[in-house]
Amino acid sequence: MAGPANGAGNGRPKVKSGELAAEVVQDAQRLISLEVALAKQELKELAMANAIAAGMVAAGGLLVMLALLVAVPSLIMVLVPQHWVAAAVWVVAYLVVGLLVGLLGKARFQVRLPRKTLASLKENKEWALRQIRSTVR
Repeated sequence: MAGPANGAGNGRPKVKSGELAAEVVQDAQRLISLEVALAKQELKELAMANAIAAGMVAAGGLLVMLALLVAVPSLIMVLVPQHWVAAAVWVVAYLVVGLLVGLLGKARFQVRLPRKTLASLKENKEWALRQIRSTVR
């Protein structure tokens, strides 16, 4: 009696290496589209965080500008002995708050590569190489 009709002997039909390569290519294309979607999502999240940071820097800059706008009249008030204390307090308060908000916003900026996407790309590269090696055998 001859062996199984499929020639594999393990119950699975014999598949040509061309078909396997086509499947690997299809899987790779799907992985690439998923990687692009992941990268878009990560970049969107990064852009949102940076937009908030930019708003904080802008608010800090605005408060520093207000401090300068108050500083000019306060210099004039220095000439009037009893009004300079109030003007100086406002200048210092605006400067401190403006610098704090600006520094907090600057600290929140994040310019980096999308970590999840890079890790996923490495995994997919290893998977694709394993698939190609197993197809070749």
